[in-house]
Amino acid sequence: MTTTTFGALGIDERLIQATDELGFVHPTPIQEQAIPVLLSGTKDFIGLAQTGTGKTAAFGLPLLHLIDAKQKHPQALVVCPTRELCLQIVKELELFKKYMPAVSVAAVYGGASIGLQIRDLKKGVQIVVATPGRLIDLIERKAIDLAQISYVILDEADEMLNMGFQDDIEFILKNTPQRDSIWLFSATMPPEIRKVSKRYMNEPKEVTVGKVNTANKSIDHQFYVTTAQHRYETLKRIIDFNPGIYGIIFTRTKIDAQEISERLTREGYDIDALHGDLTQVQRDKVMGQFRDKSLQLLIATDVAARGIDVQGITHVINYELPDDVEVYTHRSGRTGRAGAQGICISIVHAKEMYKLKQIERVNQSQFHKLDIPSGKDVCRKQFFHFMDKLLSADISHGDYETYVPMLAEKFSEISKEEVLKRVAAMEFDRFLKYYENAEDLNIRERDRSKRDEAPRRKDEQGGRGDGRKQFSRGGGYSRLFVNLGTKDGFYKASFLQFILDMSDLRKEVLGKIDMKDMNSWIEIEKGAAQQMIRSLDGKNYKGRRIRMNDADTGGRR
Repeated sequence: MTTTTFGALGIDERLIQATDELGFVHPTPIQEQAIPVLLSGTKDFIGLAQTGTGKTAAFGLPLLHLIDAKQKHPQALVVCPTRELCLQIVKELELFKKYMPAVSVAAVYGGASIGLQIRDLKKGVQIVVATPGRLIDLIERKAIDLAQISYVILDEADEMLNMGFQDDIEFILKNTPQRDSIWLFSATMPPEIRKVSKRYMNEPKEVTVGKVNTANKSIDHQFYVTTAQHRYETLKRIIDFNPGIYGIIFTRTKIDAQEISERLTREGYDIDALHGDLTQVQRDKVMGQFRDKSLQLLIATDVAARGIDVQGITHVINYELPDDVEVYTHRSGRTGRAGAQGICISIVHAKEMYKLKQIERVNQSQFHKLDIPSGKDVCRKQFFHFMDKLLSADISHGDYETYVPMLAEKFSEISKEEVLKRVAAMEFDRFLKYYENAEDLNIRERDRSKRDEAPRRKDEQGGRGDGRKQFSRGGGYSRLFVNLGTKDGFYKASFLQFILDMSDLRKEVLGKIDMKDMNSWIEIEKGAAQQMIRSLDGKNYKGRRIRMNDADTGGRR
């Protein structure tokens, strides 16, 4: 822990007064290294640090220090990927500027009235916090003048590029010609960000807190190995084995998110889904319930969860591992924030062990393999949790003394042990019945050797015995061509998410995906090929008409 205080960093006394009241005494590493550089106002800056390390204060405090409150026009522009993050940044800036009433901050984002946002801007604001799409709308309507912007801050830059905002970011930077500096904050440094920095930044000062892509050390990375058909039951065991859980479950597709949410809701869990089909009003409602803990669990796709910043999340669960290491880093970063301990759990198939090894190597974090709890383990854990709740129940506010004589009379024929048994039965009857004959979900060595026999026999007959999907023009797979590639802002993981979301298909129908700059080739089960083509061919992506067809015949199936 650093011994430096915010007062020693040279920021305005009014900001020190606000941070003191908020309980901020010692800056985090990114704040300690960024603030002295940013206070000059003229130095381009790149800050690489994980989500939850205090990046908003790292740029927010020096920004408020530099703003001229007498000038009633936009002087600073903060660009971030999502509405949630936009509102979070504004909320924190409002807290920091408590003793700077003349400084005004406005949020502009999609999904809300553009008319009201234009009206807010006309009142005269110095700091604009915006999502890329809505900001460009305002620029094109000439509702915002960026000519006098001095400072441009790009927050969660890697997330914005993952979401396909590279062209938008470059458009925004071209429309701020008089800026004094660009401050770029990111958890990772993909090549696209490096290109943007070289094109628009002048000898930026680069600060890395921890190693790029290194996972947060406050997070315990755990995994459970099971079969594909037991994945859902394993998820239930994990939830039941962690009765105080407050977490996010990540799935690959919106169909999985919705189906699992509905199944768990029917079984009595406080859970809801967050995916791309929700309207902004529905999304806000779900997020509001999750923030006030009316929902214990949120299940989300990576696209839908971007920009979520919720404090106190105890667990992140990967229903399936993502293909991209950076996606894993972002998922796990939702927990273990502000020095708190967090747990990131992954449910994996035996064939996915190579992915774990890759994440371990890149993130330099160790994964711990745990046995899937047995039914008895779950019941025991739930029972101890209930006893702790019973012993810590607050009885100071009610007039319980009035009822004690009646309770004593009512239970006079029953021993204390009997009363406790009945209380436990009321609470645990469902669990005990459900887990009475629960099977062992762990993959044992003997099970694995039996499953491995079939591929070996195939291999002996000249077939392929490595267990991977085989592409064969005469076999069970088709090969599709699509005119989308890495130049469209896709990584393999985001491309996979996009085609699955568009087609409402499951990942299991896909084989190998080969991505090039302008085109991609997709192996897919023959029975699903027509649905994939029908869902994508002729649609538009960022102004381009998508063309998809059978790669071998050139025509639609």
